[in-house]
Amino acid sequence: MEGFQITLFFQENKRHKHQPLADWIVGEAKRLGIGGATVVHAAEGYGRGGRLHCARFFELAEQPVEVTLAVSPDEMERLFASLRAEKVEVFYVKVPIEYGMLSSAATP
Repeated sequence: MEGFQITLFFQENKRHKHQPLADWIVGEAKRLGIGGATVVHAAEGYGRGGRLHCARFFELAEQPVEVTLAVSPDEMERLFASLRAEKVEVFYVKVPIEYGMLSSAATP
């Protein structure tokens, strides 16, 4: 299948509707019928302001988070429409991809 890899970037302390933003995004992706999402908590990174964000004992709230999804063009439009409607502010990367499932069941 042809589609996009969408990766959303934000900090651990971001919340939406009284829950961690990563949890809300994963729940919203599931509600929209998107087949899966992966949440990665990074050790460190920096944003457009150049300020370093890292996962230190006293700074866990600033830990960088990525949510990655492989989506069809229609799923991408629904996800972005939902994020816009909810006024969710995140940085994203959108990359065209080919995706699918490999299975040993089809191999003799």
